[in-house]
Amino acid sequence: MKLDIVDTHNKKVGDVEVADSVFGGRVKPWLFYEVVKAQMANRRAGTHSTKTIDEVRGTGKKPFRQKGTGRARQGSNRAPHMRGGTVVHGPRPRSHGWIVPKKMVQGALRSALALRQSEAKLHVVQGWAPAAPKTKEAIAVLSRFEAGKALVVGSKSEINLMKSIRNLPSSKFLPVEALNVYDILHHDHLFISESVIAGISERLAVQTSRRDVLAHENAAKRGQ
Repeated sequence: MKLDIVDTHNKKVGDVEVADSVFGGRVKPWLFYEVVKAQMANRRAGTHSTKTIDEVRGTGKKPFRQKGTGRARQGSNRAPHMRGGTVVHGPRPRSHGWIVPKKMVQGALRSALALRQSEAKLHVVQGWAPAAPKTKEAIAVLSRFEAGKALVVGSKSEINLMKSIRNLPSSKFLPVEALNVYDILHHDHLFISESVIAGISERLAVQTSRRDVLAHENAAKRGQ
């Protein structure tokens, strides 16, 4: 399939050939759920902690004698039922993240790109290379596309573009290596630099399996 290439004034200047499976495939919302849930879990610091009885500050001395006081027997002021004591089964530092299969992440990325393409909210932009960081100019470009909440994807070398976008509270710049499902779905419009669109298409293109190749060959033989 072909995608339109536009300039910063939202005027078509050409087109680019991309893989159908990447930008025109089936949208699979259940992959969004699994991958975004894993992304959010991996962001958690996991530093929540409560003190065990060994860590609670205080003496280990018996609060009062065992018998003769009329009170329930106690062994330590650091016990969980005592004021200022330990916490039973409280949270401890741990990792909340887990690994999502690589093919699932790639499938979710393809679905997210196909979703934005079907909504006409994916823009391949040519010539967006400001000579100096200018947030005002970035706002002007986004306004021509009526994109209030935008994700701009480019290369790491586009420093001025990155600095122009980073002060916008509702928009974000990502190097192409960091492209992810959460940020695509979190922003209403997706802008991709012409210089990296071919790399994304090649990186996420579905590889034809040996079974599919054999099936295609057998079908061709039957047609002869």
